[in-house]
Parts: sequence; C-alpha cells; structure tokens
Amino acid sequence: MVDDPGRHAVVLGASLAGLLAARVLSETFDRVTILERDSDPVAAFRRGAPQGRHLHGLLERGRQILEELYPGLSAELAAAGAPTTEVLVGSRWYFAGRRAHPQSTGLTSLLAARPLLETVLRARTAARPGVRLLLGATATGLLSDGGPPSGRAGATGTSTRGRIVGARFTRTDGAAEQMPADLVVDAGGRGSRAPAWLAALGFEPPREDRVNVDLGYASRLYRRRPDQLGGDRTVIISAAPGLRGGGAIAVDGDRWHVTLTGMLGDHPPTDPAGFEAFSATLPAPDIYELIRSAEPLTDPVPHRFTGSTRRRYEDRSAPPDGFLAFGDALCSLNPLYAQGMSVTAQQALVLRTCAAAGAGGSTGSAGLARAFHRRAADLIDGPWTMATGSDLRYRSVVGRRTPRTRLVNAYVSRAQVAAHRDPAVALALVRVINLLDPPTALLRPGLVGRTVWRGRGGPAAPAPVSRPSPVEV
Repeated sequence: MVDDPGRHAVVLGASLAGLLAARVLSETFDRVTILERDSDPVAAFRRGAPQGRHLHGLLERGRQILEELYPGLSAELAAAGAPTTEVLVGSRWYFAGRRAHPQSTGLTSLLAARPLLETVLRARTAARPGVRLLLGATATGLLSDGGPPSGRAGATGTSTRGRIVGARFTRTDGAAEQMPADLVVDAGGRGSRAPAWLAALGFEPPREDRVNVDLGYASRLYRRRPDQLGGDRTVIISAAPGLRGGGAIAVDGDRWHVTLTGMLGDHPPTDPAGFEAFSATLPAPDIYELIRSAEPLTDPVPHRFTGSTRRRYEDRSAPPDGFLAFGDALCSLNPLYAQGMSVTAQQALVLRTCAAAGAGGSTGSAGLARAFHRRAADLIDGPWTMATGSDLRYRSVVGRRTPRTRLVNAYVSRAQVAAHRDPAVALALVRVINLLDPPTALLRPGLVGRTVWRGRGGPAAPAPVSRPSPVEV
C-alpha cells in the first residue's frame, strides 16, 4: 500500500538489479520509473549487459528471495524451458579437482539463462502498479537542489546536506530531458558513472576497495542431448588450485551453456579449436568430454572482468540525500563465485525493509538511502570477504593478507578436499556457497574435526582420462 501518493522513485537501468529495486520500491512509492538505455530489451542478449552471454549462477538463497518477491517465478521459468535440478544430485561440483560427495541437499538449482530470467522479471515488474519502463533512455547525470554538499554550511551557517532531486537522460533521438524524483537509484552496474556525476555536482564520491584478478572468460552454446553427462544438468569446475575453471549448464531450448575461465591473464581462446583445447586442460574431464561430442550452436564469445570493486557509500560523507547505489553499482564481485545475482536479491530485501520502515518523501528518502547503505554494507561484508579472500590465495593478486585470511584459506582448502570424501562437509560447504549459512557454519562443533581429518593430505590424484593434449587438438 502506498503511504504518500505522489512520491516518485527513478531507477537507472533495467538490469536484474534495477528490476528488483523497482519491484520493492513499488510497495512504498506511488510511482517508479525505470530508465533503460536499450531500446530492445527482449533481444536474446542486451547490449547493456554484455556479461549476459556468459554463465550466471542463481544461488539457492537468491532463488528463494526471487520466489518471495515474484511468487510462482520458479514454476514460470521451468514452464518456459529452464531446467531445474538439485545441488549435488543431478549436478556435479568439483573442488580442488575432485567431485564433491553426491548426496541429497534439498537445494534447488534453477538453470535459467540470463536473457530468459530478465525477460520474465521485466514483465512481472512492469506489471506492478505505478511502475513504468522507459526504453531508449540513457542516464547522463544527476540533478541536485543546488544546496551545499554534505557537511558544508548553508547561508544561515547551519550545516546542511545537498540533495539529489532527479536524473538527466537522453532519448534515442538525442533529445535531452530531466526527470524529477524523490529518490534516484543507481542500478548502472559496475561501470556506473554515478561517482563522477556526484563529483561534478560538488559531492564527495565514495571511496573504493578493489581487488584485481584479470579474469577472462569465453562462452559457447551447444545442442543438448538427454544422454549427455549421464543425465546430469550441471557441471561446475572450480578454478582452485589452478587458474583455469569452467562450467556447463543445461538451459532453455535444449542447449548447453558452456563457459571457460582463466585468471591473471590466462584467458581461454575464442577460436573453436583453442576453446576445445583449453577445456582439455581443466582439472576434471567432464566439460571437455561434453563439448567434443556436442554440436556447437554459436562461436565462442569473450568477456573480461578486471576485478572486484566495492564502493563505500556507507561512509557518512559520501552519499547525498535522495540517492542510493544498488547491485553491482554498490559492489561487484568476482563472477567465478556466482554471488552477484543472489547478493543483489539480498540487497532487495534490505531496501524493502528500509522503505517499509517509513523512509520516503522529501525528508524520508534521505533516511532511506542512509539506512540502506549502512545495512547493505553489513550484508556485503560476508560475500566480499569470501570472494576477495579466495582470490588472495594467488600470490599475483595484490591485496592485504592478514593472518586470518591465510588461516581461513587454509581451512577452506581442507574443507574442499574433505567435501569429496565426507557428505556432511560437502553439505555444509554448498550451503555456505549458496549463501544459506554464514561461513562460520563450517566451524560448527564436530564439523571442524571431520574437515581437518578428512581434508588432510589433499585429494588422491585423479584417474587418468583419455584426453588429447592441447597441441594435438
């Protein structure tokens, strides 16, 4: 129910983050306008989401949240052709080169390709009362009230905060327009220009934390046959302890979506022969065996990810009133760990709670933004530490390694080995990975002993497989 008719929120970007932000804000704002630069968002892959051509993992916690916000979503996606399976049952997860113990987990993997997921969410969000999707509208800046930026004294000598009161945008014909708003939400992704826009208005841009990994990946679609992989629908091969990894997921249209990854400059090739040869070097043979016998439907396409970035909008001096950053515009994580969509879904619940607490309107949206950034920072701490801590295992990754980081990485390495041998450790590990349990769940009494004992010595050497060397392909 809308508490104050006339309140208007503008969301910059119709990505998954923008759609989720609009969805929850539609509960407390009378009007929500989404500005989307793409004119044809129903295309197979959006120009504004180049990463959409590559694998996306929706972790179980993320799926649960989407189901809460969009009741019946999982069934709708399944009816549209998205396969489902159970984590560790009907799917293969590899850690440290060995498969995690296959067992029932009760966790669902919803294998929806990014275009299908966005298409369904876009339709459901646009159908919400008061929500308007404006296509072909490229955000170009922010509007302020002309007041002094945060912490500066006004004409009366009283300390005031400047305020964001809308957004600038251009249409496809080049016409420049302005849109007033009580709240502007930046869902512009990791390439967001909002920090520069804020600086241009005299506000202090947020400080940034960054961990560069020079990740490259390449993806290709193949025709799927039911007999492949013994009927399993997912293969996830962790990059650790080497730099190379990959995934193959059954998606709608009876297709395999295969992505190969390489960190620190060791990027997969995009020519068909090189792509297949790279897959032969992964620490498990499943993906190579799959693609060498499958019919390719597309050529390999590349993508680059420089590193994880976190913008510290929770700092008191950083965000002006009437503005908040959301999704990857707030924190962009190494996609190898598939946390992005699910962490964004968690942010949506935080935003929903902050909005429902009474924030909004000419003074309330200031409180909403500040409350959201503080609470979202607490939420992000866990996934950020997990992702960047894991990246810091590699000596070439620049970053601060505390004794705690080294101890945690050593213990997680043990847990990954133990997950191959011990079903209890495997279940605990995948629940943490799926953001259902905090990392401290791996330290439960009884589990530590199993992890240390069953994870000792590393895994046995994988059995030889019949794979040609890359030079022979």
